[in-house]
Amino acid sequence: MLPPKLHVLFCFCSCLALVQPFDWQDLNPVAHMKSSAWVNKIQTLMATASFGQTKISRGNGSYSVGCTDLMFDYTDKSTFLRLYYPSQGEYRSDTVWIQDKEYFWGLSKFLGTHWLMGKILSLFFGSMTTAAAWNSPLRTGEKYPLIIFSHGLGAFRTIYSAIGIDLASHGFIVAAVEHRDGSASATYYFKDQPAAEIRNKTWLYLRTLRKGEEEFPLRNEQVRQRAEECSQALNLILDIDRGKPVKNVLDLEFDVEQLKDSIDKDKIAAIGHSFGGATVLQTLSEDRRFKCGVALDAWMFPVGDDVSSRIPQPLFFINSERFQYPSNILRMKNCFLPGRERKMITIRGSVHQNFVDFTFATGKIIGYLFALKGETDSNTALGLSNRASLAFLQQHLGLQRDFDQWDALVEGKDENLIPGTNINITDHYATPQNSTGRKKQNL
Repeated sequence: MLPPKLHVLFCFCSCLALVQPFDWQDLNPVAHMKSSAWVNKIQTLMATASFGQTKISRGNGSYSVGCTDLMFDYTDKSTFLRLYYPSQGEYRSDTVWIQDKEYFWGLSKFLGTHWLMGKILSLFFGSMTTAAAWNSPLRTGEKYPLIIFSHGLGAFRTIYSAIGIDLASHGFIVAAVEHRDGSASATYYFKDQPAAEIRNKTWLYLRTLRKGEEEFPLRNEQVRQRAEECSQALNLILDIDRGKPVKNVLDLEFDVEQLKDSIDKDKIAAIGHSFGGATVLQTLSEDRRFKCGVALDAWMFPVGDDVSSRIPQPLFFINSERFQYPSNILRMKNCFLPGRERKMITIRGSVHQNFVDFTFATGKIIGYLFALKGETDSNTALGLSNRASLAFLQQHLGLQRDFDQWDALVEGKDENLIPGTNINITDHYATPQNSTGRKKQNL
């Protein structure tokens, strides 16, 4: 077998071809690959491995979807998020998926590969778009339920667009927060107004464990900061809804004043994937404005023992079949207390990355080999997750929609679903919070 780092390198190089032409002249440090013969051979290999490549999933609801970025205030304490929302439907260009090369450099660091990997990822992904109209005007005249979304470890605000777009197409406003706690592959801020005016970005990259450092204290500190960032994002959106003047320091064409009187303040939920799933629990335990939460393949390690008893709101765990393990499921089960509404389902044949956009940007063969795709089709897997989430949200936000047609999915009643979990926890006991006996988390 190839070493793990070469596996990752081959995976991404081979499965992302044809997104845009590959120009080796841009890769000056790799002088030995200048030969056109080498280039042709590599491109042929990549094209072959890319067979079956798909696009990021579109929304299945009746609303047209717009997208913009919002950054409020300066410094690394500012709130930064990507907003998906029902739009007026007038033509605008699609949204660039990952806009800055620094995010690809951050991903290469997270994957433990050479910086050159970031250059390659940028070449192939830099022009990819998602099916949301960039800065399109908000569809006004309605009050929309609001979802605050939290990304996973090593991720960032843009790479859950398939979830954000689908929820927005069903009439939600979705605010995907980019966390500043050191868990994002990369994020940026502006030190002050002059820096913002000239687009002088200050970048923050993934915070890795130092030699000899215990992981639980770091992750627990991060999940607490993440929860604060989710509540801070909610504060700012509600300020705009109330008509308080708030400036988007990114100075985009989208007028934030459109959001005035657009939020149904009694219908607010939190959704997150992996580390973001843990963030959902932490957020609900601290902020009662969130009426319910959906944890997608939650990584429970960062959450303190006391949190599970401090969540009165309804909570829905949607898990993949391949990621979960006994100690993690036991921590979820600790949340199942008398008088608390709790649900859990598992998607058959699914993997951890089925919730992330990369599952759609990968050829079938490579996607299966490197666990970016599961045995269940990626569109089917995420479709089940989104529809079950919508049914759960209708139940607990009091929505007057037709999402109750999917109520059976919340109970795991589908040939591609397992009620509860596929993990046998009968002979296992909960692992202490600071134990390292757990699976390594990716995104």
